[in-house]
Amino acid sequence: MDPQSIQTSLVLILDFGSQYTHLITRRIRSLSVFSLCISGTSPLKSITDLNPSVIILSGGPHSVHAPNAPCFPDGFIEYVESKGVFVLGICYGLQLIVERLGGSVRVGEKQEYGRMEIEVERACGLFGGSKKVGDKQVVWMSHGDEAVKLPDGFEVVARSQQGTVAAVECPGRRFYGLQYHPEVTHSPEGMETLRYFLFDVCGVTAGWKMEDVLDEEIKVIQGKVGPEDHVICALSGGVDSTVAATLVHKAIGDRLHCVFVDNGLLRYKERERVMETFERDLHLPVTCVDATEQFLSKLKGVVDPEMKRKIIGKEFICIFDDFAQHLERDLGKKAVFLVQGTLYPDVIESCPPPGSGRTHSHTIKSHHNVGGLPKDMKLKLIEPLKLLFKDEVRELGKILAVPTAFLKRHPFPGPGLAVRVLGDVTEENALEILRQVDEIFIQSIKDAGIYDSIWQAFAVFLPIRSVGVQGDQRTHSHVVALRAVTSQDGMTADWYNFEHKFLDNVARKICNSVRGVNRVVQDITSKPPSTIEWE
Repeated sequence: MDPQSIQTSLVLILDFGSQYTHLITRRIRSLSVFSLCISGTSPLKSITDLNPSVIILSGGPHSVHAPNAPCFPDGFIEYVESKGVFVLGICYGLQLIVERLGGSVRVGEKQEYGRMEIEVERACGLFGGSKKVGDKQVVWMSHGDEAVKLPDGFEVVARSQQGTVAAVECPGRRFYGLQYHPEVTHSPEGMETLRYFLFDVCGVTAGWKMEDVLDEEIKVIQGKVGPEDHVICALSGGVDSTVAATLVHKAIGDRLHCVFVDNGLLRYKERERVMETFERDLHLPVTCVDATEQFLSKLKGVVDPEMKRKIIGKEFICIFDDFAQHLERDLGKKAVFLVQGTLYPDVIESCPPPGSGRTHSHTIKSHHNVGGLPKDMKLKLIEPLKLLFKDEVRELGKILAVPTAFLKRHPFPGPGLAVRVLGDVTEENALEILRQVDEIFIQSIKDAGIYDSIWQAFAVFLPIRSVGVQGDQRTHSHVVALRAVTSQDGMTADWYNFEHKFLDNVARKICNSVRGVNRVVQDITSKPPSTIEWE
């Protein structure tokens, strides 16, 4: 999907490192407005080429006074004013606007973190819809600095209960700012504020829909792939790669060649189940490659999660290159492209690709699609979903007639069980134990009728043993963890609150059925502070 070809208003988010930045992107898309996030320090040309209607400056962990604090590029102010672009600063973004336009920001006498009440002082601009002077609302604050002197033409729109500037605006110059985070659910009226700002203040058109994404992406693929070019698709058996394959197949037909790799890190009977689905329901021509020994031999002794991901990514590419060579012998010509089901969260949370300029957000994980690709890879990449979130991919799959039951499958990581076995995956029969535990857990969830209420559920093999009593004998066996979360897009998540009876039954089944396990624990942390996967 080429953002420059989207025929609707673009809201561009400049990322200055906030953990909430990409929630802004997601919230705006939920309003049927296309939004895109790039580094806050991107060159001015990267911004002007996208021709945005609105620019949002995100929050971040920095102080505007710190050495090398991130800032928008030179010429940014002149550009937005000459083009009439609306600018909204959030948290650090507000402070950046104030400081760069001639105001003053200093360390606050009273720092504000968490829920805070604010009061409207001017019923216009940001709060001109249903708000009037004196109205109060609860918002989510996360800042140490505060604006103490506003630039010429700016006015305070709202203050916190401590008297701190909470919202500012300068309608004549089209600059607005919120000291709090409207994008998080902890700001209950935040979405209404964003909605009013975009539609009523900025005049943005809500015209972005998934059918447009499909049509545009087919055009992009057909324009990129030559009429005689052949394409390989890496099918994992998950929703993302399957939707990507179906989309590319619709664009180029039988010149797509799918390969499913059994890397020895799959779930219980995953290979058999996935191949049956591809052949029976999706009618995709798929070659299955058994590379179990190849992967496990390279992973032997490896315990570092990032190293696991990079090894797995490299081995996948080696297999795809080999598959391409065999295909060349059969077809008499080389395959040129490789399709992957990389999603926007994968790109966001992975090591920044060369030239991306994303230097102010911390790396959360290296996704094998993004962070583990070798520089000398022979195949060119096609990633038709890389600007979409998981729920958007499911919506796209529905349009492409991918079976609903398949689209509802919980996400499964590209590195497979390697990131659910903490430690060496080749030791202590860990993979087989985990497969059995995971199968019992997932089947119990389905039997209870709650599978569709959970975004992702899985088991984790912990690198510890505990003392237990089984069959009137002392045991020293493995501990496994169960994790289930609810989420919209995987960027944030809450743990699923099972009934105690359900957990009791599952734990009993696991300890009675899986040899080598005598203790079951549950992970009840949200994201943040944790990630969804354990490694």
